[in-house]
Amino acid sequence: MPKVSSKVPGVQGCAVERTLSLIDGKWKIVVLYKLLRGTLRFNELRRLIPNVTQRMLTHQLRELEADGLIVRRVYAQVPPRVEYSLSARGRSLEPVLMAMKQWGDTNLSSQGAQAA
Repeated sequence: MPKVSSKVPGVQGCAVERTLSLIDGKWKIVVLYKLLRGTLRFNELRRLIPNVTQRMLTHQLRELEADGLIVRRVYAQVPPRVEYSLSARGRSLEPVLMAMKQWGDTNLSSQGAQAA
């Protein structure tokens, strides 16, 4: 099967590979999942994902924004206020994220997690 060029620079391969190139990252999928509930500020995301460092969260948010999966809105006020929300492209991942959650709920119960 011939490789298809990606819209992501430097990434080739099947659609799954290209999709993974956008959402691959230690916290990206978690960030996208948390943003399904609506617009959140940076510190709200930090509270919802307590194990992520500020630096890593900033990095993941920048990449998600650059790939068009989230929208960053800055308000001109003191102190600065920045909000993040899913773009239409990011929102289109909702069925994928919910399928992952359902799979985890089904397969990673406390007994299943111990067996793994």
